[in-house]
Amino acid sequence: MKASLQIIIRVLRKVQKRDLNLTVHGAQVKVPIGVSPCAMHKLAHEDGELATARAAEKHGSVMILSTLSTCSMEEVVEAAPNAVKWFQLYTYKDKNLTKSLIGRAEKAGFKALVLTVDLPGVHGIRYKDIKNNFILPSHLKLDNFANEISKMDPTEGSGLTKYVMNLFDDGLCWEDIEWIKTFTKLPIIVKGIMSPEDAKIAVKIGCSVVFVSNHGGRQLDTVPATIEVLPSIVQAVEDRIDVYLDGGVRHGTDVFKAIALGAKLVFFARPILYGLAADGQKGAEKVLDILISEFDNSMALSGCSSLDKIKKSMVAHKSEFFKL
Repeated sequence: MKASLQIIIRVLRKVQKRDLNLTVHGAQVKVPIGVSPCAMHKLAHEDGELATARAAEKHGSVMILSTLSTCSMEEVVEAAPNAVKWFQLYTYKDKNLTKSLIGRAEKAGFKALVLTVDLPGVHGIRYKDIKNNFILPSHLKLDNFANEISKMDPTEGSGLTKYVMNLFDDGLCWEDIEWIKTFTKLPIIVKGIMSPEDAKIAVKIGCSVVFVSNHGGRQLDTVPATIEVLPSIVQAVEDRIDVYLDGGVRHGTDVFKAIALGAKLVFFARPILYGLAADGQKGAEKVLDILISEFDNSMALSGCSSLDKIKKSMVAHKSEFFKL
């Protein structure tokens, strides 16, 4: 199995001749593909977020560290000092805790805040978590909260849901972003936008980026796929700020489509966890390697020598062709 995977990677690497570099928030990244925030990487591998950060660093990618990581933000910076790292933020009922996390992120060297707005103190109903009474194993902890509550309540139901309900701010609103802007100079990327109307508000109040995301489809059933709403959101912001996307990204062609439809950066999370579970840092590196190589190959076969050559006219909805 490993031998065949190595052969695939070697073959894919041969096609990499396109210019995939771009600048985001003052940092140079080598690929328009990043790692979305995802909680508790140590559930997949003992090195957790440290392995993920090193994998992103090796590929010149962006890593967004989850608030609910099992390695502290300081540990992640030490493990991958040259990686482009952003901090994903949930707002807490305790505003001092929110402010403290932002201050630590700034001090540690994170270059942007990714404020998640699609989980405002209310968790999606996840029946598997409830059935399995999901809790964080006793040997792990939420390491960004060494001096606060760092373990989930193991008594009943989903431990993660209880944590969210007890600590996250259920009154999150646009004024909270304006409050955050009063004490940080970091760019604010608002993540979880699924409508043009919200995108316009984000532009109006001075957000740096609109991040199209449906939380991996794990919050509210029957919400549309992010790629479906992307064009309308790109149109709504009118090039005033950048647009990012995650959700359902599994292949290089997915990245190509999203960029063609207006996304500047494309993120994914779940496959990284699969890579970590299979082979730690090496597994995460292989996942990134495959996705980047597939994207590069898609560019080559579409006649695109650089990112700015990818055009909207290069993609079409399947309904345009299913007419025979």
